[in-house]
Amino acid sequence: MKRTLLFICIFLQSLLAFSQTTPVYVWWNPAQSEFPVIEGQAWPKEVQHTYHRLPATAEKTVRKPVWDLSRQSAGLLIRFSASTDQIIVRYIVEGQHAMPHMPATGVSGVDLYAVNSDGAYLWCAGKYAFGDTIQYRFTNLQANDTYHTKGREYRLYLPLYNSVKWLEIGVPQGASFTPLPVRVDKPIVVYGTSIAQGACASRPGMAWTAILGRKLERPLINLGFSGNGRLEKEIIDLLPSIDAKLYVLDCLPNLVATVGISPDEIKQRILESVKTLRQKRPNTPILLVEHAGYTEGLINPERRNLYTTVNALQRQAFAQLKTEAIGQLYLLPLSEINLSLDAMVDGTHPSDLGMQQYAEGYEKSIRTILNEPVGIYTTTQPCPQSRDFKIYDWETRHREEIALAKTNPPRIIFLGNSITHYWGGQPQAPISRGTDSWNKVFSPLGTQNLGYGWDRIENVLWRVYHGELDGYEASQVIIMIGTNNLHLNSDKEIIEGLKWLVQAIKVRQPKAAILLLGILPRRQGEQRITGLNEGIAQASGELNVTYAEPGKGLVNTEGKIDESLFTDGLHPNEEGYRKLAESLKPYLKPVEQSGKRKR
Repeated sequence: MKRTLLFICIFLQSLLAFSQTTPVYVWWNPAQSEFPVIEGQAWPKEVQHTYHRLPATAEKTVRKPVWDLSRQSAGLLIRFSASTDQIIVRYIVEGQHAMPHMPATGVSGVDLYAVNSDGAYLWCAGKYAFGDTIQYRFTNLQANDTYHTKGREYRLYLPLYNSVKWLEIGVPQGASFTPLPVRVDKPIVVYGTSIAQGACASRPGMAWTAILGRKLERPLINLGFSGNGRLEKEIIDLLPSIDAKLYVLDCLPNLVATVGISPDEIKQRILESVKTLRQKRPNTPILLVEHAGYTEGLINPERRNLYTTVNALQRQAFAQLKTEAIGQLYLLPLSEINLSLDAMVDGTHPSDLGMQQYAEGYEKSIRTILNEPVGIYTTTQPCPQSRDFKIYDWETRHREEIALAKTNPPRIIFLGNSITHYWGGQPQAPISRGTDSWNKVFSPLGTQNLGYGWDRIENVLWRVYHGELDGYEASQVIIMIGTNNLHLNSDKEIIEGLKWLVQAIKVRQPKAAILLLGILPRRQGEQRITGLNEGIAQASGELNVTYAEPGKGLVNTEGKIDESLFTDGLHPNEEGYRKLAESLKPYLKPVEQSGKRKR
C-alpha cells in the first residue's frame, strides 16, 4: 500500500512539473487573416482554396492535369515576425507524403527561414512527424536580434508537391507573433515544368525558384506544372493579368519529342506565347530559357538529341522574334545554367546541388536584365534591414514611400539614413528634429524624405532596386549615406558602394541631377571622415555628379564637432539642421514656374 501511495505521489509530482514546463500554444490560421498573407499567389482573391495557385475560373479552361497540379502549393510562402524560442507548424495535406525519387520533406514538408536585422537569411531545422496531421517543431531559436527585442522575420515555405487542406502556426502563449502582408514588389513569374515546381528538392526552400527569390529578395510566382508545362494558350492568356517584373518561360523540358508535339507546333507555341505577352504587357521583360539538359546526355545520344532539338527550335524562334522587333526579350542558354555531373537525382530532375546551379544561372541573367548588379563588397550587395524596430518599421516605411510617390510624385528625393529620416517632411517620421528648416527649405521644392533610420549604403541600394525611384521623373536626387558603414567597411568599400548607388540611380532617374553629399562629422570620427570625404569628392568627379560637404559647418576651429549643434554626437539638433539646410540651399534645383508643385 505504501509503495502504491509513493508511486502515485511521484507520478503526480512529475505530472505537475511537466505541466509547468510545457508551454500553452497560441495558434494562427493564415486562411483566416484579414489581409493577404500567402505570398506567391497571382490571383489571391480568385482562388477556390487558400493554398491554390490558379484562379477558380481556370478549372474550366485548363487541362485537368494542369488544374490538379495547380492545387499543390509549390512556391507559396507565409511571412510573419515573432519573438519566441519555438514555433510549431501543423497541417493536413491531401496526397501521398513522398515519391520514389523525392523525399516527404520536399513533397509534403514545410521549410522555415529567418531573416536577421541585417537582412541575412538563417535556416531553421525542424523536427517533423508525418501522419494524418503533419507537424514541424522548431525549437531552441534565438528569439531576438542584436539591435532590438521585438523578434525577427520568418518565411515559411509550403509543400512543393502536395495540396494543403489546413494549416496553423503556433507559438507559446505570451510570445509576440505578427503576420506580415505580402510584399509590394512586382513579382517574377515563372511558367515551367516539374523542375520549376520543385522536383526533386529535399525541402521546399531548396527549389531553385525559392533560392532565386531569396537571392533577388523578390516575390516569385511559381507556375510550374509537373509534366505539363507546355506553353499552352490557356495558361499564357492568364499571365498578362499579373503585373510582373519579369516573365520567365521555361517549358522546353515538357516539349521534347517524347511528348508527341511536332517541332513546328513547338516553335509556333514559343512565337505565340511571346507575342501574346508582348501585346498585353509591352514593357515587361520576357526571358526564354533553354532546356538545361540531362546529366547522362554526354553518354546517351538519344537523350542528348531530345534537348538539343528543342533548344535549336527555341533559338530559331528567338531569332525570328528579334527580327520582328520584339523588344525586352532575352534568352538564357543551357551553357549559362551549366549543370554539373552530379546535379540530378534521376538524370532529369535536379538535386539540391542542381537547384543551386539553376538559381545561380538565373540570378546572373536576371540581374543583367533588371539592371540590379551585385559586387564583391557588402556595400555593393543590396539587402533590406530591420535594425530600428523600437522607433519605426523599415518595411512599412518602404510601402509608405512607394505609395506617396505614386499619389504625389516628388520633384526632389533625399536618400539617407536616420539623419535625413528624422529631419522632417513626408512620410512623417516618429522623430522630427529639424521640421522648421525642412519646411522652409525643402518642402517648397517638392522634396520627399527617403531617409531610413539605421540604413547603410547597401540598404539604400536595395530600395533603389525595389521601386522607390520608379514611376515618376525627378529633377534632383540627393544622397547622404555612409556613416552607418564606418564601423564595418573600409573607406575603399564605402566609396565603391556609393559609386554603385549613383550608377543605379542614373539608370532609374536618367534626367535627374545628382547631388552627392559628404558624410557628416561625428564625435571621435572627424579625422577619418575628413579623409573619406576627400575620396568621395574625387569619386563624384569620376561619376560626373555634383558634390557638396555641408558638414563643414558643423565643426569648430579644431576640426571637432560643435557639440552645441548635435543631440548625441551624430544626429544634429534643430540648430544643426538649420545650418545644414542653409548650406545646401545653393545646390538645390529651383522650381520652374510652369512646373511648380507643392508637397
